[in-house]
Amino acid sequence: MSKENNSYTIAFYNLENLFDIYDDPDTMDDDFTPGGKKKWNAKRYNRKLKKLSAVISKIGTDTSFTAPIIVGLAEVENLQVVTDLVNTEDLKEFNYGIAHFDSPDERGIDVALIYQKEHFEYIDSETVTLYLYQKDGERDYTRDVLLVKGKLKGELIHFMVNHWPSRRKGIEETEPRRIQAAILNQEIVAKINQETENPKIIIMGDFNDGPTSISIKKHLVTSQFYNPFESIIDKGEGSLRFNGDWFLFDQIIFSRNFFDEQANTHIFKQAEIFDEHFLKEWKGKRKGKPFRTYIGKWHQGGFSDHFPVFIELEYNS
Repeated sequence: MSKENNSYTIAFYNLENLFDIYDDPDTMDDDFTPGGKKKWNAKRYNRKLKKLSAVISKIGTDTSFTAPIIVGLAEVENLQVVTDLVNTEDLKEFNYGIAHFDSPDERGIDVALIYQKEHFEYIDSETVTLYLYQKDGERDYTRDVLLVKGKLKGELIHFMVNHWPSRRKGIEETEPRRIQAAILNQEIVAKINQETENPKIIIMGDFNDGPTSISIKKHLVTSQFYNPFESIIDKGEGSLRFNGDWFLFDQIIFSRNFFDEQANTHIFKQAEIFDEHFLKEWKGKRKGKPFRTYIGKWHQGGFSDHFPVFIELEYNS
């Protein structure tokens, strides 16, 4: 398949705990220190950076002439780890800029967005806080939503990067928190709609819910949006596996005007899970699952417990 100069890849990747090796006294990052439970050290950190950057550099390159123009990231500890990532041997040639804010998450993990400066003209970014409270009224801290605005070949596009509350305490018990996250996204969309006529918006993230979950289907994907990953889950494919079942929590959702084939605009072409063979466990009971960095406290030396996902856009000149 020929590589097109007018074809761009937009990706999202949950990096599975990309922590530096230093203790942050304000967050619960003690496990990811040399003296912590996971014995996280410089050698393991640099190995993970090298592996993750090799993956990112290859996403979508079967059809695109370059690595992803935009990559949304989840589970990054701070600006420094993202800086270290984009400065690796495999990524530094693409000259990625970074949009990142520290979020109030108790473990200290954030979302971020990296963009190729040559192709994406960064305009502005902000963080929008998701306020959650426990039954006793105490605040439950989680990841913010990252909003980034810029121009791709002169066309204004808004990006929203998410990492919604987990299912760890039970699906039904935690579902209202993800619905609240969806509602917050729609509040951001409403504000964008007020400021920009017929805006192009891409919402991406690890939603901890699948394409057919109530939070996504009912509260996030309104008539303004299209979720290409709903057809992918119908095929039984996923971006992570738990207890033998595949889940597609990682998704990229976009406004329907990406189907409008007008001149000097970007048009949606396809959506995929980047689940190449080298990203998978190759033997044993975990064969086919994402080859991850840790299983519990045991270091595996892999990439992440999630596969990246991406969409391909074509510029209609």
